[in-house]
Amino acid sequence: MDMATDLRGRQALSARPVRCAVAVVAAGLLLTLSGCQGDDGSDRADDGRATVIAPGKPGEKARHLTPEQAAKAKPDDSPNAADHTYVSRMIEHHRQALTMSVLAPERAATDGVKRLAERITAAQKPEIGAMEKWLTRYPAPAAGSGGHPQGHDHGAMPGMATEQQLRELAEAGGADFDRLFLALMTAHHEGAVKMAGEALAGGNNVAVEEMATEVVATQSAEIHRMRSMG
Repeated sequence: MDMATDLRGRQALSARPVRCAVAVVAAGLLLTLSGCQGDDGSDRADDGRATVIAPGKPGEKARHLTPEQAAKAKPDDSPNAADHTYVSRMIEHHRQALTMSVLAPERAATDGVKRLAERITAAQKPEIGAMEKWLTRYPAPAAGSGGHPQGHDHGAMPGMATEQQLRELAEAGGADFDRLFLALMTAHHEGAVKMAGEALAGGNNVAVEEMATEVVATQSAEIHRMRSMG
């Protein structure tokens, strides 16, 4: 046997394990795909409609549901009183933050305070729009209808500045404005974080949960920043 013939023989032998491994993997993949089908080998209900595969709990088989059954199986995230209270109150809370922030470009002494006010406006203005759209989609129940009253005492919201404090801020300038702005806005943010925490604890709607989570993350970071600037 010459050297070339011997080399071809060795290559053929070494290729066998590779081909076997590929075959095993292919067989496993086929079994996995087959497991995604229904009991009769199809992915459709008895009436021919497409089904949705709902994974079962550990140790349980997956279920094949019709689209209607799958919709009913989804968790109920209908807004409750805590959701409506949070959104309607937070809109007013954010609006006061914008009222204070709009004064900074002309009255603040430091660029840091001016940039902070810009970030607050850039974040909270779109959030107001999102919450207003949410209220349009989920109107608050009228008083006496089994829900909660639509009206709220916005002055009682945590962190809200009083009318006197807002006047003092509007009349201040330079270093006095910076000091008062940071003090009022820190308290304002702390109130917003508290309200968001109440919504996360008592609410039921996923969209409100996401909005409240964003408020906690963003405003907690800004509280830390403002304390370092004071």
